[in-house]
Order: sequence, then C-alpha cells, then structure tokens
Amino acid sequence: MSLHFEELIQQIHSKKAELVAVSKTRSVEEILSLYKMGQRHFGENRVQELRQKHPLLPNDIHWHLIGHLQSNKVKYIAPYIHLIHSVDSLSLLEEINKQGAKHNRIIPFLFQLKVAEEFTKFGLSMEACTAIIESDKFKNMKNVLPSGIMGMGTFTSDLNQISEEFKLLKKYFTELKETFFPLAEDFKEISMGMSGDYELALEEGSTLVRIGSLIFNNL
Repeated sequence: MSLHFEELIQQIHSKKAELVAVSKTRSVEEILSLYKMGQRHFGENRVQELRQKHPLLPNDIHWHLIGHLQSNKVKYIAPYIHLIHSVDSLSLLEEINKQGAKHNRIIPFLFQLKVAEEFTKFGLSMEACTAIIESDKFKNMKNVLPSGIMGMGTFTSDLNQISEEFKLLKKYFTELKETFFPLAEDFKEISMGMSGDYELALEEGSTLVRIGSLIFNNL
C-alpha cells in the first residue's frame, strides 16, 4: 500500500489520532523532510541513536522513546523526552522518576502491556500493571505522569487475531482509566498500530500510531 504523507495524516487525524513517525535508522535529512511537511512527533527505538540525532534537529520536535528502555539509559533522555511508551517494570519507573526529579521535569509515560503471542515481545500483564499502580512506591512518585498504555499486535497475517489483540488493549485502557485514573485528563493515550496494522488499530481506538516504513519509503 502506498500513501502520500498528506493522505496518511488526513486518515489518522480523521480518527482523532496522532502520527508518531518512526525514525529509527533514518537519516537527519529524511527526518527534516518530514519536519518541513509539518510532522513534529518522531519515535526512536534506541537511546544511543536518539542521543546522536537530538542535537542535530530542531528543538520543537517531540521525541518518543518507543523501544525497550534499560534503566541505565534513562538519564540520557530525561532532559527532553516527550513521551516514553515502553514502561514495563516498577524499577524502570523508579529510575524515570529519579531522573525526572534531577531535571525538574515530570516525564510522561505509557504502561507497555503485552497482548501479542510472541515470547520476544516485552510488556506487562494486566495484573502486573495493576500491582505497580497500587504500590506505595508508585503512589509516591512526583516526577512521572501516567498517560496511557502501549502495546503491539502479533506479527501475523491473521488480521482477525491482530484486531482482537487491539480490542483487548482498548479494554485494558478502559479498565485502568475507570479504576485508577477517572479524573486524570492526561491518562488518554492508546499507542498501538504500526505500518502493517495501523488501520486496524485506528478502528479499535488507537490515539497514537507508530508508522515508519510506510512513510519514509514513500518520501
């Protein structure tokens, strides 16, 4: 499927969602091409790559960390990261909170929940996520901002399976929102959907779609 960037943006915005352009392995010049077309949200998988690109690009870019994040790497992105999508443990959240305090920032994050079948996918079970939220450590954190959830569908050609996994993510979001964050306006994001399945994700209520190859391969 080939879509012009403007058409893709229109499609995403019509569902009241936002595009996170996945810029991993992409050059500064490629990112600037999208920036000049109005794109401001960019997602990177690796801290090292983000650290190299950040100083070379405009300051008003909103950087999203969408890959697995190790606690010892948080300090490098804490001063400027817009949203961390991949919080999958209490210990990681403690480090984000610690680094947020050091930089006088409240860092927004998403709980990464596992709904895919692959063992290689990271993510919390709903029970583990609930345990974190109910913990005293989490309740005492002042420098993190829970903003929603993230998840990935199984890498499969079975669209029904992917759709059901996205439905489950939406169900998890609704349960967490109603149970723990009913009055929290910032707890609003469902980050799901990539180049191959973003349309399914939009239909199931995604608010952030993470799309890379579909955009950059058509520049």
